[in-house]
Amino acid sequence: MRHARVWLRTSVLLAWAVASPAGAGLNEYGIEGMGVVSTAHSEVRASVSPDGRRIVWGSDRPGGAGGRDLWQATLVDGRWQNPQPLPLNTAATDFDPHFSADGRWLLFFSDRPGGRGKDDLYRAAVLPDGGFGPAENLGAGVNTAGREWAPTLSRDGRHLLFASDGRGGAGGQDLWIARWNGQAFVDPRPVPGLNTAADEFDAAWLGDGRAIVFTRSQSVDGDKPFRLYIAQCDGQRYGDAVPLKLSFNTEENFTFGPSLDWSKPGELLLNGTAKSPKAGRQDIYRMAAPAVTGKDGCIGNADREVK
Repeated sequence: MRHARVWLRTSVLLAWAVASPAGAGLNEYGIEGMGVVSTAHSEVRASVSPDGRRIVWGSDRPGGAGGRDLWQATLVDGRWQNPQPLPLNTAATDFDPHFSADGRWLLFFSDRPGGRGKDDLYRAAVLPDGGFGPAENLGAGVNTAGREWAPTLSRDGRHLLFASDGRGGAGGQDLWIARWNGQAFVDPRPVPGLNTAADEFDAAWLGDGRAIVFTRSQSVDGDKPFRLYIAQCDGQRYGDAVPLKLSFNTEENFTFGPSLDWSKPGELLLNGTAKSPKAGRQDIYRMAAPAVTGKDGCIGNADREVK
């Protein structure tokens, strides 16, 4: 179940040993918002707004509407402060937030009543006053009777990357790309070159799709570890995936939830469990984004379902 994954997925820059623009000169990684974003609870998949002034993430900390909720903190005097649950939360699970690159939308998944399946993808407009409009189901173009997770938009907003176990595919959870037709995201195609008999989910594009960071596991139900991989685009498909170089991204650990920081595109957020610094079961970490050596073409080629 998704909930099993959630429970196991159990500072801004001032918390880092060294800080400099775009991750240059930083230690290998730093914990994000010690005591505010990263706490004794499980914190999952953070997204920073394009203006860098707020961060939204999933948490099982008390105080939300449903126990597995979206939380937000704002940047005050260079630190994340004032964590609060979002009014978008329901008594159901609301997780995997993602800001669009233009700052107009917040996407997430939820198993709230009224959806099309077990977990559906939603979006909410980001209002000028910093609030959010009502949650909108992304519709039958992407949502199925199964579980859809981790929505991620391309920079231009024309393609939606997400995970689903409701479309067949190579394994349980697979990665898909849907295109915007002017009214909705439609016609999801498998991410070219990535899906296997294992579970692939929680992905982020680097270099506008010239590379991709994603999670692979032998079981998303929580009884097998999760590990992050990176693959480069050869112009048509993503090539051989290799583990992301990060000391706690091991075969035995649970590391997932990558998200590019739109306000600092040289930096990548993710969640996992490091020996130090460590706050809880799952913490949010920040690292320099890995090098992109791939070519353009993989996002557009998904429209043609390259095999």
